[in-house]
Amino acid sequence: MIVSLIFLSSGLFLGWSLGANNAANIFGTAVATKMIRFTTAAIICSIFVILGAIVSGAGASHTLGKLGSINSLAGAFVVALSAALTVFWMTRAGLPVSTSQPVVGAIIGWNIFSGHTTSVNTLEKIVTTWIFTPILAAIFAIIIFFVIRLILNKSRIHLISLDHYTRVGLIIVGAFGSYSLGANNIGNVIGVFIPVSPFRDFVSAGFSISSLQQLFLLGGIAIAVGVLTYSKRVMLTVGKGIFRLSPITAFVAVLASSLVLFIFASQGLHDLLQSLGLPAFPLVPVSSSQAIVGAVMGISLAKGGRNMNFMTLGKISIGWLVTPIASSIICYILLFFMQNVFLQQVF
Repeated sequence: MIVSLIFLSSGLFLGWSLGANNAANIFGTAVATKMIRFTTAAIICSIFVILGAIVSGAGASHTLGKLGSINSLAGAFVVALSAALTVFWMTRAGLPVSTSQPVVGAIIGWNIFSGHTTSVNTLEKIVTTWIFTPILAAIFAIIIFFVIRLILNKSRIHLISLDHYTRVGLIIVGAFGSYSLGANNIGNVIGVFIPVSPFRDFVSAGFSISSLQQLFLLGGIAIAVGVLTYSKRVMLTVGKGIFRLSPITAFVAVLASSLVLFIFASQGLHDLLQSLGLPAFPLVPVSSSQAIVGAVMGISLAKGGRNMNFMTLGKISIGWLVTPIASSIICYILLFFMQNVFLQQVF
């Protein structure tokens, strides 16, 4: 069991890196506009990201297994470690990156090393969401922006009341966004360990928790620790670096990005759309970084496209391109060392 926990440590490191990097996508705009204190944001985010992971994490968690089924605990350790190192590197640079991208890159690295075939259909589905996520978030942001502007123009709310409502709104959408982040991205943190989980279902006095929920709980806690300890710098990059947001547009950005995360993680919504004969969104771990950047760009476009920081946006885009490639290379190298130096079977 101790050996199993040691191997799981890379997944926990990845969870920590995700929390450190991706909490900014939920509360960065609120903290940067000084509507919510960092400590308050971090506590709310930590609580709801754990709830989202445990309650709704199963929906998107199995897609990565279709891309490449890691059949060794040592191999899963290396995949998660490679992704975590890549995310940590980007976090140190102050850039919001997609956690799903380094995980996908690392899985492909494992497939190449082990000789397994990468599922092209699954890879196409995942890559399509990388393209579609910021576009969908931008569309949501534009719609929400004009709806809220219409409401404000007609209601004539006093500035003091508006400030109060905005703060409350930022807390509510932040909690919703944190829940959606946990539900959608826990698959990135723990997904590679699902086929080789060292846990067993626990049942005692009418209380039960499955081995999968135990994995999600550990991953959720790791994300929460990352939020609390190392997320402030990236929060300020997202909140100020791309396009300076007002408190109200911060609310719009977080709500738009949270909706995108939710629809790609909700099993209930997926089943409902299918039962109505409508096309359903795939249950795929998507990038909260791409969602929030898309939402911020949508707001900028709604306001005429002025004052957008294209230099920062360019750096973030380059990070998105480099991330999966770097993670794949790191994974291949670490797998070689794990198998030939530490003599661990990685597949």
